[in-house]
Amino acid sequence: MKEKLSILWGKDGTKSVLASLISIVIGMAVGALIVVLVGLLNPSMGLGTMWEGVRLVFGGLFSTGRDAAGQLTFGFNPTNIGNMLFRATPLILTGLSVAVAYKTGLFNIGAPGQYLMGTAATLILALSIPTETVPAPLVWVIAFAGGSLAGAVWGCIPGLVKAFLNINEVLACIMTNWIAANLVTWMFDRGSLFENLQNTVENTKTAYIYKTSFNGVETSKMGLDLIFPNSQVNGGILIAIVIAILMYILMNKTTLGYELKACGANRHAARYAGISDKRNIVLSMAIAGALSGAAASLYYLAGNTEFFWSTYQSLPATGFNGIPVALLAVCNPIGVIFTGCFMSMLDIVGLQLTNLTAYNEYITDVIISIIVYLSAFSLVIKLAISGSHRKHRKAAEPAPVSTAPPDGGDGTPEKGGEQA
Repeated sequence: MKEKLSILWGKDGTKSVLASLISIVIGMAVGALIVVLVGLLNPSMGLGTMWEGVRLVFGGLFSTGRDAAGQLTFGFNPTNIGNMLFRATPLILTGLSVAVAYKTGLFNIGAPGQYLMGTAATLILALSIPTETVPAPLVWVIAFAGGSLAGAVWGCIPGLVKAFLNINEVLACIMTNWIAANLVTWMFDRGSLFENLQNTVENTKTAYIYKTSFNGVETSKMGLDLIFPNSQVNGGILIAIVIAILMYILMNKTTLGYELKACGANRHAARYAGISDKRNIVLSMAIAGALSGAAASLYYLAGNTEFFWSTYQSLPATGFNGIPVALLAVCNPIGVIFTGCFMSMLDIVGLQLTNLTAYNEYITDVIISIIVYLSAFSLVIKLAISGSHRKHRKAAEPAPVSTAPPDGGDGTPEKGGEQA
């Protein structure tokens, strides 16, 4: 049993998971420390408020509010969990986008732009195709496929300039991000192609596009609304999990996945082995872009979210948040499911801190920042774990048995031993 545990402990995957868990624990601990420090520096907060803040940092997902006496209560909160799953859906897919590209030796920082292009294509198709003549479920499929395709096309651009011009994909992605932001803004602005999609029903809002439910197009709940009532959850989370499993199979069980990873390990060696490195670079970025576009499609096809089209001032955070999701999961497609849920859980924790205490949700942003910072040092943490493992094994190993012939103390072999 000890030998099996030692083998498991020595595996690189185990060390990677432990490094991520250590990053998460340290981040949560620092968040709790910040809660305490803010409480100490604010005279209006007492020890009770600080203790409530610490409890919410670690267990805010299961907070059920306050009882009649004003005390925090905890338990199964289906609304919080359902909202967490809804928020996790796009994070899982943008995390997959970054992870797949990273496995092939590319850093896809262009997920925000791909997400925006997927958003635009999804909304245009979902709101422009009349559901009076085309069934709403078919419109949903067309919009989802169109959003994924738009993201794939936008992801191809950095892949093409990387493959054929050897321009760094990070620089190309940054350019395509801002081109997408301004292009989408122009597409929905007044006097442009799709100004008719602006929400004119609710006059209190400006620069918003109709929800897809306005056209009767929205993702099926698939029974999840019965498990998590009063939440935004829908079948999108199940679709995201299926996509993550398919990406795991693609990257680890298929010839294409092997070729993609081979190009990531050594582009020139892969080419020498007969693998088309240029094709695989472009294909990798196309797959990454399609995943980001799919993230946008599932988020806005939920039918309960409006799109703020005036995006030229900032890029969608969901695209960038895919980076820590992928890093924490060590770019493992299955691990991305759990890290995506963890990151969305921190969003819920931030809302609970704001609604139930005198603290605000920005504390959780600090926690995420620390976790991301530590995940960048995951190699150092893995080396520390490896050093501890080697010391443990060395202490557990028995002393080596000498195979030299016995001697009588004067350096000559005893009687019966071999003669030189």
